[in-house]
Amino acid sequence: MEPYLLQDEELKELVVKIPGWEINNEQIQREFKFFDFIEAFAFMTKIALICEKYNHHPNWENVYSKVIIRLSTHDLGGITNLDQTLASEINKVFDQ
Repeated sequence: MEPYLLQDEELKELVVKIPGWEINNEQIQREFKFFDFIEAFAFMTKIALICEKYNHHPNWENVYSKVIIRLSTHDLGGITNLDQTLASEINKVFDQ
């Protein structure tokens, strides 16, 4: 997948396409909450494998049962179709 920067109209559509994510001009972000650290870490492990598949890696934090994920494509200086795809995949894992 060749990444490209999303244009203003595409950024506005992200609210519907990737529910739960905060969108600004530089990155998208979502906070996930779990029962405990083990659940949070298991989620992060699943996401790490997806990130490797796309060769696209998030900025993320984990404190006990909370995981915060931030996505942007640094090489292109903003939010790309690759960030949108990864956010969608992350939502699928979380919703399972």
